Amino acid sequence: MFWGLAADRVDPRGFEFEHVLEGIQTLNEWALEGRLEVTAISLHTYPFVQDRYVILPHGASMGSGYGPVVVSKNVLGKEDLAEIEIAVPGRMTTAFLVLGLYLGGGFRFREVPFDRIMEEVEHGKADAGLLIHEGQLTYERRGLERVVDLGEWWLLETGLPLPLGINVARRDLGAEVLPLLSEVLRDSIRAGLANRDEALAYALQYGRGLSTELADQFVGMYVNELTEDYGDEGRQAVAELLRRGEAAGAFQRPVDVEFVD
Repeated sequence: MFWGLAADRVDPRGFEFEHVLEGIQTLNEWALEGRLEVTAISLHTYPFVQDRYVILPHGASMGSGYGPVVVSKNVLGKEDLAEIEIAVPGRMTTAFLVLGLYLGGGFRFREVPFDRIMEEVEHGKADAGLLIHEGQLTYERRGLERVVDLGEWWLLETGLPLPLGINVARRDLGAEVLPLLSEVLRDSIRAGLANRDEALAYALQYGRGLSTELADQFVGMYVNELTEDYGDEGRQAVAELLRRGEAAGAFQRPVDVEFVD
């Protein structure tokens, strides 16, 4: 998504961009402070920062029929998850919210950096783990069992894709600046989709040793037409997930879903 800007393939229209690379939990925490003007966050975090940020109509990580996966060394059922400790990538991630909705209540968990969760499960330090990264594609190779794919469950529940990460911009940039900034960022996404091989090569610098084949497969899952624009279906999915989270008491106040026009 950022390649178009990083490679000067997009007119920045007077904006200057500095790319800040951090894990999603860190970005969620920074958003609570309003540290960055534009940032990726978990959709679960949006209700806590809605006064400070507005949702960009592009840049979402949204999967239809697949998503975060709970894995274990043992064959487990849904009822077992309520009795064991689950390693999670952060309580403000969307995956954490959806797991709570799936289980219908609270559960025992321990926060672990997202890229160490599979290792925790492999070594028996956690009974199960919630995977939000490319481990969704590789857990079987490491001898782990799938307990549930939350994206698959969500599709069966709602008929909708599962929105996980979103891009937001700070409201204090102003009503005149926000639409123009949004257009620049959308142009970068379009450039990446139109020049997939070059954009993927750029992204692999940050791929934690992923092979090109695996990275291409993972990117294809979450960077697609819904990333370029949510469309009616994507916006409906956002509203439905936040509605269910609100009904479950996950947020401190009612959620007002607002996109940059």
